[in-house]
Amino acid sequence: MALGYDGKLYILAFDHRGSFQKKMFGISGDPTPEETETISDAKRLIYEGMVEAGQRGAEPSAEGVLVDEQFGSDIPARAKEHGQKLAMPVEKSGQDEFDFQYGEDFGAHIEKYDPDFSKVLVRFNPDGDEGMNQRQLERLKRLADWLHEHDRKFLFELLVPPTDAQLSQVDNDSDRYDAELRPELMRRAIEAIQDYGVEVDIWKIEGVDERSDASMLAEQARTGQGREGVVCVLLGRGASTEKVNQWLEVAAPVEGFIGFAIGRSIWWDALKDFLADQIPREAAASQIADNYLRFVRVYEGQQVH
Repeated sequence: MALGYDGKLYILAFDHRGSFQKKMFGISGDPTPEETETISDAKRLIYEGMVEAGQRGAEPSAEGVLVDEQFGSDIPARAKEHGQKLAMPVEKSGQDEFDFQYGEDFGAHIEKYDPDFSKVLVRFNPDGDEGMNQRQLERLKRLADWLHEHDRKFLFELLVPPTDAQLSQVDNDSDRYDAELRPELMRRAIEAIQDYGVEVDIWKIEGVDERSDASMLAEQARTGQGREGVVCVLLGRGASTEKVNQWLEVAAPVEGFIGFAIGRSIWWDALKDFLADQIPREAAASQIADNYLRFVRVYEGQQVH
């Protein structure tokens, strides 16, 4: 199977686990069965928004959901029934260092749900902790090799958190880090991961403010033999609608970008209002559908046809 993916991809991401239960529900540690059901029902509500988006004209072949096994309930099966692309996480939640959620059984869990894409979230700064980077690369290569040996696609969410030294270069200004340092660090991170032999089909990456940076990242994703079909999608990072719109507008015309995988920026406020009894369930689902479809329109409005 050739590396990469052919087609558009607009993913609603709600595979959040540790951060979701803590920040949305105030639950620390392992949730009780009752708490697990409460969290699972919240995810069902998010998915209801996705279903409504489909009913309101979202393109079926481009629709996707990224949802977890722990709280995902019956959503993976429902996504398949609706013909949506299914992505599921492999990583252990809430850790700075990538490791497998299910240890040696990662392959069995992937085969059980049969997702279109297996996803990892990895924090990787090329100037960061060398030991941690090495351990992550070893695990990631093992996963990538297994996936491609089994004709499966690899969705790699790359975050590049700053080191203390990098922050000091920009006077501890995170916006300056994002604008001045992060794009090249992301390129170097992708290059280092590729050089180790970790082959990725879709890079899920943080937005950048300049089109030249988006082009640089898409070009790096395709650098090397056999990577001509490798593509990128944008993540939302929980940012404001205005900021996500800006990132989408920058990346959409760039060859090699095919869409987005956005989560909290789409569903956080609607879900929070529902849980606070400020809006009914149907209104929350409609708001989620509105937000998803708005980002699709922004992205498609910037594409070169």
